[in-house]
Amino acid sequence: MIKWIAAVFGFFIRGFAGAIIGFFIGSLLDGLSSGQRGGGRPVWGDFGRPEVTPADFELNLLSLCSIVIKADGSVSQRELDYVRQYFIGTYGKEKANAIFRTFNEVIKKREISAQRICSYLNQRTRYEVRLQLLHFLFGIAQSDGQVSAAELNKLNQLAGFLRIGNYDFESIKAMFFKAADQAYKILEIDKSATDDEVKKAYRKMAKKYHPDRVVTQDEAIKKGAEEKFKQVQKAYETIQKERGMV
Repeated sequence: MIKWIAAVFGFFIRGFAGAIIGFFIGSLLDGLSSGQRGGGRPVWGDFGRPEVTPADFELNLLSLCSIVIKADGSVSQRELDYVRQYFIGTYGKEKANAIFRTFNEVIKKREISAQRICSYLNQRTRYEVRLQLLHFLFGIAQSDGQVSAAELNKLNQLAGFLRIGNYDFESIKAMFFKAADQAYKILEIDKSATDDEVKKAYRKMAKKYHPDRVVTQDEAIKKGAEEKFKQVQKAYETIQKERGMV
């Protein structure tokens, strides 16, 4: 609770930057308070590296959500509901409502530097976690029925800021866009690839997207990793059936 009060207080003093600082300091105080009471989970999370806290992750994730939601110049209720359900499923209704109060009162009303946020995350999260972040952001964009050109451009920009390679971007994109060669794009190969190359690509992608590689306590991110893993398996099975591979 301290972190949310500190975030709002910081916002009124120094705007968005103050909100982030207040949120961070409040999280530390929450963590210390939990530790003193005993049995409380430490504020330091395991989103890939110990420097990032769950509170930092939540606030930066909300910021990226806001950027994608506003990418096409309008705020879709379906996209807002998608994000809300994500946080309810991850943190529970009470905490999700608190998070969304901050989202509505602070983040949606301010200009946010996507490059700065992504730079911060790059230094503190694993590549596999950032892949899942991109997958989640694609889900937001598609939640209102389709990913618009403006949203796709913004997602491409965010992927660049998050240092996600083009092949990985196209692979995740293919999970949201139906096309004749969709299965091949998901496996990051051309349709002209040999059967052996298809098998090799599948093994590589299955290893890359295996849920065990996403080291995090965030249940929603774990579920997202499992979903991507299933998409890779489905793509391989589609190619197997198409080619009559054994």
